[in-house]
Amino acid sequence: MSKHEVVVVGGGYAGVMAANRLTQRDDVKVTVINPRRAFVPRLRLHQLVAETHEATVDFKDILADGVELVVDSVTRIDAAERTVVLAGGRGVGYDHLIYAVGSGSATPQVPGAAEFAYPIATSEAARRLRSVLLDTPATAAVTVIGGGPTGVETAAELAEQGRAVTLICGDVLVPYLHPKARRTARKNLAGLGVTVIEGNAVTAVTRETVQLADGRTLAGDVTIWTAGFGVPDLAARSGLSTDTAGRLLADETLTSIDDERIVAAGDASAPSDVPFRMSAYVAYCLGAHAADTVLHRIAGEQPTPIDLAFPAMCLSFGRAAAIYQLGHKNETGMRLYFGGAVGRKLKEIACEAGIKHLAAEARKPGSHHWFKDGKHRPALLLAKRGDTVVPVG
Repeated sequence: MSKHEVVVVGGGYAGVMAANRLTQRDDVKVTVINPRRAFVPRLRLHQLVAETHEATVDFKDILADGVELVVDSVTRIDAAERTVVLAGGRGVGYDHLIYAVGSGSATPQVPGAAEFAYPIATSEAARRLRSVLLDTPATAAVTVIGGGPTGVETAAELAEQGRAVTLICGDVLVPYLHPKARRTARKNLAGLGVTVIEGNAVTAVTRETVQLADGRTLAGDVTIWTAGFGVPDLAARSGLSTDTAGRLLADETLTSIDDERIVAAGDASAPSDVPFRMSAYVAYCLGAHAADTVLHRIAGEQPTPIDLAFPAMCLSFGRAAAIYQLGHKNETGMRLYFGGAVGRKLKEIACEAGIKHLAAEARKPGSHHWFKDGKHRPALLLAKRGDTVVPVG
């Protein structure tokens, strides 16, 4: 009996979850193509920089038996021929493809940033930064640019080691946080000795300084860039429709608007041109739904629209404290959050849960369930069409 060939491009949270879930059917052959031999839990990369975690997981611990792992990069998707072309030169055919290439750092547009600031969004970048810090005196000024979770966690992790760290936020500190939780975040950073500058843009980066929009020049012996994100340009290079950020445009079933045999998941997907919030949790939930879409099509059934809520955000302040921020379904933070040691415990549980969910899906495909949205997502889609406004609260 011939099998349905499904290729998953990308071995991150979305790709691994999708691959595992696809093994529900014995007549499906799943191939994951990933440029690395090990899984990288990206939410641990700030710890990789600070040497408090290696940020790697063996694929054999989370990938279902029978899933083939090909360590290579895809250079092009030939949708007409249903083939992906690998950097090594060979082609791999598919009946269905799941596009889960993830995201990385955007190329900074600030003068000098691309040359003198260190990104952290990939394993390779984080290891390079760790090596630089190992060769840099502990008294050197470290400047972290970006007030999102990655910037905060990196700044805190390095400050806890005794480094002099300045964190620059173009907007407020972690916009998702409720103002009450944000006050706690500021206190946590101050307790670690981090200098926080909010609402100030960076205008230039040199080898040893960071220049701000208000005219100040700060010392920056090591400058770390965590602002913004970028996605691989594989979809665009392959002639597939993308949004302005390069994410693959899809409908609400996560199917490419160009080809029903291509389904998108994770950070590089833009269903209805209204992408979901970036997070490991969202990525593996989208991966599960992408697999369900493919399985529906194989069974001759109509795929269902995605229904997904973003329930919480957690961020650490070194190894001793964290904030676990509960959220409304309209993606605003609740007043309720957990901080201190309790927040730290919940953050660690959340980090470990992502890996456990992948491993559980490998053992029992189809078992993963997630929080539903119900109202907020439909309201966003209506607002995009101009039919109504998005309700607050």
